[in-house]
Amino acid sequence: MKRSEKDAIIDEMVERVSATTAMYFADFSGLTVADETELRREFRKVGVQYTVVKNTLIRKALERVTGYDKVYDYLIGPTGVAFCGEDIAAPAKIIKKFSEKAGKLKLKAAVLEKVVYDGKAIDQLAQIPSRKDLMASVVGSLQAPIQGVVGAVNAVARDLVSVIDQIAEKKKAA
Repeated sequence: MKRSEKDAIIDEMVERVSATTAMYFADFSGLTVADETELRREFRKVGVQYTVVKNTLIRKALERVTGYDKVYDYLIGPTGVAFCGEDIAAPAKIIKKFSEKAGKLKLKAAVLEKVVYDGKAIDQLAQIPSRKDLMASVVGSLQAPIQGVVGAVNAVARDLVSVIDQIAEKKKAA
């Protein structure tokens, strides 16, 4: 590989690292081509960019962006890097699923908001709710009090109508 090609890859990795909120470093050794293709397809579905890159090149890219010094220790052996889109937990869920299915994909490390997590934290990372789930939860929490107020107003109106009907019936009977 020529020096200019390496520089282009490093520049691209710097761009991706700067633009992402989370990265997952995985050891993909032992995966078949079919497994690798399926893995890439799953990542694409959730908006995750996955690439296999030489450890020295990703290390040089990380050196250009500050705050990733603790990741260097994990850059050993074959490394695939997943750069997150909006859902920072999606790659963890996919990696965990593939790890359980094939037993050959292992999380080396994850970086969320420049905090480095060991690969053993895959279970906790996979349980993080997605952005969509969090938004639905917040909206549900906001709607609950409003629905209570609407229910109370409706109950008062219903009770008022009931009282008026009873008064009307008494007057008719009298």
